Amino acid sequence: MSGIRGHVLIIEDEMLIALEIESLLGDLGFETFDIADNPASALASAVAHRPDLITADVRIIGGTGVEAVRAIRATLGPVPVVFVMGNVDELMNQDPFVLVEKPITARALATACDWACAQAA
Repeated sequence: MSGIRGHVLIIEDEMLIALEIESLLGDLGFETFDIADNPASALASAVAHRPDLITADVRIIGGTGVEAVRAIRATLGPVPVVFVMGNVDELMNQDPFVLVEKPITARALATACDWACAQAA
């Protein structure tokens, strides 16, 4: 799990969790990061700097991470996504997504990112 892996958009409204995800993904080789806490800023960030990976919480300020991801994909096309959330049951009726349950472990995040990126390739 080494090498340069690009840019990540972290959609998370809890800054400490966003920074934890950034640190873990930095250890996995991702280089740059944007953090957004609502769907509108997530879309604006993605348009300004296309992400190679998106991590998203479902519950965010002013909407959901699912809404943000759908808007980004509608604008940019396919982008690998990993949802990082406390209650995985919240996505039961949604499109299939890669999930990491909080509290986050480095191994679970690495596995999920590898799987999401491989599916998007």
